[in-house]
Amino acid sequence: MDFATLIGLILGTAVILMAMLTGSEASIFINIPGVMIVLGGTIASTLIKFSIRSCFFAFILALKKTFWQACDKPTDLIELANSLVKTVRKQSLIALENIEVKNPLLKKGIQLCVDGYKPEFIRKVLTQEMNQSIQRHEMSEKVFRAMGDAAPAFGMIGTLVGLVQMLSNMQEPSSIGPAMAVALLTTLYGALFANLFALPIADKLQSRTSDERLNKSLIIESVLGIQQGINPQILNELLEAYLPSNKRIHSADTNKSPSVNDENTG
Repeated sequence: MDFATLIGLILGTAVILMAMLTGSEASIFINIPGVMIVLGGTIASTLIKFSIRSCFFAFILALKKTFWQACDKPTDLIELANSLVKTVRKQSLIALENIEVKNPLLKKGIQLCVDGYKPEFIRKVLTQEMNQSIQRHEMSEKVFRAMGDAAPAFGMIGTLVGLVQMLSNMQEPSSIGPAMAVALLTTLYGALFANLFALPIADKLQSRTSDERLNKSLIIESVLGIQQGINPQILNELLEAYLPSNKRIHSADTNKSPSVNDENTG
């Protein structure tokens, strides 16, 4: 589980509630018409921009990607690829059929290798699979970013509605308060929804998409290297190029050149 998202939501909500409750009652910040304008307008605007299927998938993906880190670690993928290529070099590609692989893309790539397809075909199939997955992730990000853009706009619309109601009933002092509450609280609701929920989730999905793209690119190179049965050390060199320099292990070791003292002692 991704505790950063959970802690951020809890901390942000707690700080805002504490600020609201300091010197006032919580009931003054509750306005049903304002909530209806912001949430209803944001949802309606999002449904106009995107299909129902895209919106539904966006919420499912956000629930998975923001609260659970489903993406494999690149270092784990490299270790697995290293183990698989050693199996191929000792035995054959057929031996990979008996090895359980959890990652769907890697499993599909291994199966294509076992079935004897050419490297060009395998790269094409896996690349298409990667692009399809990335497009779905990017669409989900766009949905939440659109919600983040629409919520403050509908907050302003609610403010205008409240001001119109207030100005049209100035002769009745009792109506000024509720109308003013709608005018101010809808702006608050829109800003909170956008900056505490929609936009942070969109940014989180963008980060997850980048991680997913890196992992899938790494998997494609792993599959092609496994099919060729290349030297495990060379495969590590190729795959660790996808990692930041501070996380590379084998590259740092193999790139060390012998010192003068070592040559002299030899």
